Amino acid sequence: MPRPITITSGQWWDIPFETLCQKMAEFGYDGIELACWGDHFDVERALSEDAYIGGRRDILEKHGLKCFAISNHNVGQAVCDVIDERHRFTLPAAIWGDGKEDGVRRRAVENMQNAARAAASFGVPVVTGFTGSPIWRYLFYWRPDMAEVVERGYRFFAEMWNPILDVFQHEGAKFALEVHPTEIAFDIVTSQKAVEAVGGRTEFGFNYDPSHLGYQGVDYVGFIRKFGDRIYHVHMKDAYWSPTPTQAGVFGGHLEFGDPRRYWDFRSPGRGLINFESILRALNEVGYGGPLSVEFEDPGMDREHGAREACAFVRQLDFIPSKQVSNS
Repeated sequence: MPRPITITSGQWWDIPFETLCQKMAEFGYDGIELACWGDHFDVERALSEDAYIGGRRDILEKHGLKCFAISNHNVGQAVCDVIDERHRFTLPAAIWGDGKEDGVRRRAVENMQNAARAAASFGVPVVTGFTGSPIWRYLFYWRPDMAEVVERGYRFFAEMWNPILDVFQHEGAKFALEVHPTEIAFDIVTSQKAVEAVGGRTEFGFNYDPSHLGYQGVDYVGFIRKFGDRIYHVHMKDAYWSPTPTQAGVFGGHLEFGDPRRYWDFRSPGRGLINFESILRALNEVGYGGPLSVEFEDPGMDREHGAREACAFVRQLDFIPSKQVSNS
Protein backbone atom coordinates (compact mmCIF):
# COMPACT_ATOMS: atom_id res chain seq x y z
CA MET A 1 0.00 0.00 0.00
CA PRO A 2 1.16 3.58 -0.60
CA ARG A 3 1.89 5.61 2.47
CA PRO A 4 -0.93 7.28 4.42
CA ILE A 5 -1.44 10.95 3.56
CA THR A 6 -1.93 13.08 6.67
CA ILE A 7 -1.94 16.75 7.58
CA THR A 8 -0.33 18.42 10.55
CA SER A 9 -2.89 20.35 12.57
CA GLY A 10 -0.63 23.08 13.95
CA GLN A 11 -1.61 25.63 11.33
CA TRP A 12 -5.28 24.82 12.04
CA TRP A 13 -5.12 25.28 15.82
CA ASP A 14 -8.01 27.76 15.72
CA ILE A 15 -10.45 25.13 14.43
CA PRO A 16 -12.12 22.81 16.97
CA PHE A 17 -10.87 19.24 16.82
CA GLU A 18 -14.03 17.58 15.53
CA THR A 19 -14.56 20.28 12.90
CA LEU A 20 -10.96 19.79 11.78
CA CYS A 21 -11.45 16.03 11.49
CA GLN A 22 -14.60 16.51 9.42
CA LYS A 23 -12.86 18.93 7.06
CA MET A 24 -9.75 16.82 6.57
CA ALA A 25 -11.75 13.68 5.90
CA GLU A 26 -13.72 15.60 3.27
CA PHE A 27 -10.46 16.84 1.75
CA GLY A 28 -9.30 13.23 1.34
CA TYR A 29 -6.75 12.76 4.13
CA ASP A 30 -6.08 9.45 5.85
CA GLY A 31 -5.10 10.98 9.17
CA ILE A 32 -3.95 13.95 11.22
CA GLU A 33 -0.67 14.73 12.93
CA LEU A 34 -2.16 16.19 16.09
CA ALA A 35 -0.61 19.36 17.45
CA CYS A 36 -0.43 19.77 21.22
CA TRP A 37 -2.02 23.22 21.09
CA GLY A 38 -5.46 24.53 20.30
CA ASP A 39 -7.88 21.84 21.48
CA HIS A 40 -6.42 19.09 19.26
CA PHE A 41 -4.33 17.13 21.78
CA ASP A 42 -3.55 17.98 25.39
CA VAL A 43 -0.63 16.00 26.81
CA GLU A 44 -1.53 16.51 30.45
CA ARG A 45 -5.22 15.70 29.97
CA ALA A 46 -4.23 12.57 28.08
CA LEU A 47 -2.48 11.33 31.22
CA SER A 48 -4.87 12.62 33.87
CA GLU A 49 -8.34 12.02 32.39
CA ASP A 50 -9.39 8.42 31.83
CA ALA A 51 -11.73 9.21 28.94
CA TYR A 52 -9.59 11.72 27.08
CA ILE A 53 -7.57 9.45 24.78
CA GLY A 54 -10.59 7.31 24.01
CA GLY A 55 -12.53 10.43 23.12
CA ARG A 56 -9.84 11.63 20.72
CA ARG A 57 -9.70 8.20 19.12
CA ASP A 58 -13.49 8.00 18.78
CA ILE A 59 -13.65 11.33 16.94
CA LEU A 60 -10.86 10.31 14.56
CA GLU A 61 -12.50 6.96 13.85
CA LYS A 62 -15.89 8.60 13.34
CA HIS A 63 -14.36 10.42 10.37
CA GLY A 64 -12.26 7.50 9.11
CA LEU A 65 -8.99 9.06 10.23
CA LYS A 66 -5.90 7.83 12.08
CA CYS A 67 -3.10 9.49 14.03
CA PHE A 68 0.49 8.40 13.41
CA ALA A 69 2.27 11.22 15.28
CA ILE A 70 1.63 14.01 17.74
CA SER A 71 3.42 17.35 17.45
CA ASN A 72 4.84 19.14 20.49
CA HIS A 73 6.99 21.74 18.75
CA ASN A 74 6.23 24.76 20.95
CA VAL A 75 7.14 23.08 24.22
CA GLY A 76 10.21 21.33 22.81
CA GLN A 77 11.55 24.71 21.69
CA ALA A 78 11.75 25.85 25.30
CA VAL A 79 13.93 22.95 26.45
CA CYS A 80 17.21 24.36 25.12
CA ASP A 81 16.43 27.92 24.09
CA VAL A 82 17.41 31.11 25.84
CA ILE A 83 13.95 31.93 27.20
CA ASP A 84 12.42 35.27 26.17
CA GLU A 85 9.14 36.86 25.09
CA ARG A 86 8.79 34.53 22.06
CA HIS A 87 8.12 31.65 24.41
CA ARG A 88 5.53 33.54 26.43
CA PHE A 89 3.54 33.88 23.21
CA THR A 90 3.73 30.17 22.26
CA LEU A 91 3.86 28.21 25.52
CA PRO A 92 0.89 27.07 27.60
CA ALA A 93 0.48 29.29 30.65
CA ALA A 94 1.25 26.40 33.01
CA ILE A 95 4.65 25.89 31.37
CA TRP A 96 5.48 29.58 31.08
CA GLY A 97 4.62 30.16 34.76
CA ASP A 98 6.58 33.16 36.01
CA GLY A 99 8.81 33.14 32.92
CA LYS A 100 12.02 32.45 34.83
CA GLU A 101 14.31 30.41 32.59
CA ASP A 102 15.15 27.46 34.83
CA GLY A 103 11.51 26.88 35.73
CA VAL A 104 10.31 27.18 32.14
CA ARG A 105 12.90 24.65 31.00
CA ARG A 106 12.14 22.24 33.83
CA ARG A 107 8.43 22.32 33.06
CA ALA A 108 9.12 21.96 29.33
CA VAL A 109 11.25 18.88 29.98
CA GLU A 110 8.50 17.34 32.12
CA ASN A 111 5.90 18.03 29.42
CA MET A 112 8.07 16.48 26.71
CA GLN A 113 8.53 13.40 28.89
CA ASN A 114 4.78 13.28 29.35
CA ALA A 115 4.34 13.62 25.58
CA ALA A 116 6.18 10.32 25.18
CA ARG A 117 3.90 8.73 27.78
CA ALA A 118 0.78 10.19 26.18
CA ALA A 119 1.82 9.06 22.72
CA ALA A 120 2.40 5.53 23.99
CA SER A 121 -1.02 5.50 25.68
CA PHE A 122 -2.58 6.78 22.46
CA GLY A 123 -0.85 4.04 20.46
CA VAL A 124 1.14 6.61 18.47
CA PRO A 125 4.83 5.80 17.88
CA VAL A 126 6.27 9.26 17.15
CA VAL A 127 6.35 12.71 18.72
CA THR A 128 7.53 15.39 16.33
CA GLY A 129 8.93 18.66 17.57
CA PHE A 130 11.73 21.12 18.13
CA THR A 131 14.63 21.03 20.59
CA GLY A 132 15.50 24.70 20.82
CA SER A 133 19.14 25.74 20.74
CA PRO A 134 21.40 27.63 23.14
CA ILE A 135 23.83 28.44 20.30
CA TRP A 136 21.67 29.52 17.34
CA ARG A 137 22.26 33.12 18.44
CA TYR A 138 25.99 32.57 17.81
CA LEU A 139 25.53 31.70 14.14
CA PHE A 140 27.57 34.71 13.02
CA TYR A 141 29.07 35.68 16.36
CA TRP A 142 32.86 35.45 16.07
CA ARG A 143 35.16 35.02 19.05
CA PRO A 144 38.45 33.13 19.49
CA ASP A 145 36.90 30.28 21.50
CA MET A 146 33.90 29.85 19.16
CA ALA A 147 34.49 26.13 18.63
CA GLU A 148 34.32 25.49 22.37
CA VAL A 149 31.18 27.63 22.68
CA VAL A 150 29.53 25.43 20.04
CA GLU A 151 30.68 22.22 21.71
CA ARG A 152 29.30 23.42 25.04
CA GLY A 153 26.01 24.04 23.28
CA TYR A 154 25.82 20.44 22.08
CA ARG A 155 26.76 19.16 25.51
CA PHE A 156 23.97 21.25 27.01
CA PHE A 157 21.55 19.86 24.41
CA ALA A 158 22.51 16.32 25.40
CA GLU A 159 22.23 17.14 29.11
CA MET A 160 18.69 18.49 28.63
CA TRP A 161 17.41 15.93 26.15
CA ASN A 162 18.86 12.64 27.40
CA PRO A 163 16.43 12.52 30.36
CA ILE A 164 13.60 13.12 27.90
CA LEU A 165 14.89 10.43 25.56
CA ASP A 166 15.14 8.03 28.51
CA VAL A 167 11.36 8.25 28.83
CA PHE A 168 10.92 7.80 25.07
CA GLN A 169 13.05 4.67 25.33
CA HIS A 170 11.00 3.35 28.25
CA GLU A 171 7.73 3.99 26.40
CA GLY A 172 8.94 2.55 23.09
CA ALA A 173 8.40 5.87 21.31
CA LYS A 174 10.56 8.00 19.02
CA PHE A 175 11.29 11.72 19.08
CA ALA A 176 11.53 13.24 15.60
CA LEU A 177 13.28 16.62 15.50
CA GLU A 178 12.17 18.87 12.66
CA VAL A 179 15.54 20.03 11.31
CA HIS A 180 15.03 23.76 11.08
CA PRO A 181 16.82 27.09 11.55
CA THR A 182 16.79 28.05 15.27
CA GLU A 183 17.16 24.37 16.30
CA ILE A 184 20.23 22.46 17.49
CA ALA A 185 20.19 20.83 14.02
CA PHE A 186 19.42 22.90 10.94
CA ASP A 187 21.39 21.16 8.16
CA ILE A 188 23.23 17.88 7.53
CA VAL A 189 26.38 18.78 9.47
CA THR A 190 24.55 19.95 12.58
CA SER A 191 22.15 16.99 12.41
CA GLN A 192 25.13 14.65 12.57
CA LYS A 193 26.52 16.60 15.53
CA ALA A 194 23.18 16.30 17.32
CA VAL A 195 23.08 12.52 16.79
CA GLU A 196 26.61 12.22 18.11
CA ALA A 197 25.85 14.46 21.10
CA VAL A 198 23.22 12.00 22.37
CA GLY A 199 25.47 9.02 21.73
CA GLY A 200 23.63 7.83 18.63
CA ARG A 201 20.66 6.60 20.64
CA THR A 202 17.83 5.41 18.43
CA GLU A 203 15.07 7.26 20.29
CA PHE A 204 16.34 10.44 18.62
CA GLY A 205 15.67 10.93 14.94
CA PHE A 206 14.19 13.36 12.47
CA ASN A 207 10.96 14.76 11.15
CA TYR A 208 12.15 15.31 7.58
CA ASP A 209 10.93 18.56 6.01
CA PRO A 210 12.67 19.55 2.76
CA SER A 211 11.30 23.10 2.78
CA HIS A 212 13.65 24.09 5.61
CA LEU A 213 16.69 22.71 3.80
CA GLY A 214 16.17 23.75 0.18
CA TYR A 215 16.31 27.52 0.56
CA GLN A 216 19.45 27.19 2.71
CA GLY A 217 21.24 25.39 -0.13
CA VAL A 218 21.33 22.07 1.78
CA ASP A 219 21.21 18.78 -0.15
CA TYR A 220 17.73 17.76 0.97
CA VAL A 221 17.73 14.48 -0.97
CA GLY A 222 21.19 13.63 0.38
CA PHE A 223 19.81 14.17 3.88
CA ILE A 224 17.46 11.22 3.35
CA ARG A 225 20.26 8.94 2.23
CA LYS A 226 22.49 9.92 5.14
CA PHE A 227 19.88 9.64 7.89
CA GLY A 228 17.45 7.16 6.35
CA ASP A 229 17.26 4.93 9.43
CA ARG A 230 16.50 7.98 11.61
CA ILE A 231 13.70 9.47 9.54
CA TYR A 232 10.70 8.75 11.74
CA HIS A 233 8.22 11.14 10.13
CA VAL A 234 7.99 13.26 6.97
CA HIS A 235 6.49 16.68 6.30
CA MET A 236 5.47 17.51 2.76
CA LYS A 237 6.00 21.24 2.41
CA ASP A 238 7.37 23.19 -0.52
CA ALA A 239 9.47 26.34 -0.75
CA TYR A 240 10.41 28.81 -3.45
CA TRP A 241 13.63 30.80 -3.54
CA SER A 242 14.56 33.51 -6.00
CA PRO A 243 17.04 32.81 -8.82
CA THR A 244 18.27 36.42 -8.53
CA PRO A 245 19.31 38.64 -5.60
CA THR A 246 16.53 40.18 -3.53
CA GLN A 247 16.21 42.94 -0.96
CA ALA A 248 16.13 40.40 1.88
CA GLY A 249 18.28 37.28 1.74
CA VAL A 250 18.12 33.87 3.39
CA PHE A 251 17.45 35.39 6.83
CA GLY A 252 14.36 37.25 5.68
CA GLY A 253 15.09 40.83 6.67
CA HIS A 254 12.50 40.67 9.50
CA LEU A 255 9.80 40.66 6.80
CA GLU A 256 6.56 38.75 7.19
CA PHE A 257 6.03 35.64 5.10
CA GLY A 258 4.47 36.56 1.76
CA ASP A 259 6.35 39.84 1.41
CA PRO A 260 7.64 40.06 -2.21
CA ARG A 261 11.00 41.42 -1.02
CA ARG A 262 11.87 38.07 0.56
CA TYR A 263 14.39 35.71 -1.04
CA TRP A 264 12.35 32.64 -0.13
CA ASP A 265 8.90 31.66 1.02
CA PHE A 266 6.85 28.55 1.71
CA ARG A 267 4.59 27.21 -1.02
CA SER A 268 1.87 24.61 -1.28
CA PRO A 269 3.39 21.26 -2.33
CA GLY A 270 4.12 21.19 -6.05
CA ARG A 271 4.16 24.97 -6.42
CA GLY A 272 7.74 25.65 -5.32
CA LEU A 273 11.19 24.37 -6.21
CA ILE A 274 11.42 21.24 -4.07
CA ASN A 275 11.86 18.08 -6.18
CA PHE A 276 9.34 15.77 -4.56
CA GLU A 277 9.87 13.03 -7.15
CA SER A 278 13.47 12.65 -6.02
CA ILE A 279 12.38 12.77 -2.38
CA LEU A 280 9.83 9.97 -2.79
CA ARG A 281 12.34 7.79 -4.60
CA ALA A 282 14.96 8.38 -1.90
CA LEU A 283 12.40 7.58 0.81
CA ASN A 284 11.71 4.32 -1.01
CA GLU A 285 15.44 3.57 -1.15
CA VAL A 286 15.78 3.89 2.64
CA GLY A 287 12.59 1.95 3.32
CA TYR A 288 10.51 4.73 4.85
CA GLY A 289 6.89 3.55 4.98
CA GLY A 290 5.41 6.07 7.40
CA PRO A 291 2.97 8.90 6.72
CA LEU A 292 3.50 11.82 4.38
CA SER A 293 2.18 14.72 6.43
CA VAL A 294 1.22 17.91 4.60
CA GLU A 295 2.19 21.06 6.45
CA PHE A 296 0.37 23.92 4.80
CA GLU A 297 2.04 27.32 5.20
CA ASP A 298 1.63 29.00 1.79
CA PRO A 299 1.02 32.67 2.72
CA GLY A 300 -0.50 33.48 -0.67
CA MET A 301 -3.11 30.71 -0.86
CA ASP A 302 -6.38 30.05 0.94
CA ARG A 303 -5.60 27.25 3.36
CA GLU A 304 -8.66 25.13 2.60
CA HIS A 305 -7.96 25.32 -1.12
CA GLY A 306 -4.34 24.48 -0.37
CA ALA A 307 -5.17 21.54 1.89
CA ARG A 308 -7.40 19.96 -0.75
CA GLU A 309 -4.86 20.54 -3.51
CA ALA A 310 -1.93 19.30 -1.42
CA CYS A 311 -3.70 16.07 -0.50
CA ALA A 312 -4.42 15.29 -4.14
CA PHE A 313 -0.87 16.23 -5.19
CA VAL A 314 0.85 14.05 -2.61
CA ARG A 315 -1.48 11.11 -3.23
CA GLN A 316 -0.82 11.26 -6.96
CA LEU A 317 2.92 11.54 -6.35
CA ASP A 318 3.30 8.57 -4.00
CA PHE A 319 3.67 5.06 -5.37
CA ILE A 320 4.40 1.50 -4.28
CA PRO A 321 8.14 0.80 -4.79
CA SER A 322 9.35 -2.03 -6.97
CA LYS A 323 10.28 -5.31 -5.31
CA GLN A 324 12.79 -6.01 -8.05
CA VAL A 325 16.41 -6.14 -6.89
CA SER A 326 18.77 -4.02 -8.97
CA ASN A 327 21.93 -5.66 -10.35
CA SER A 328 23.70 -2.35 -10.69
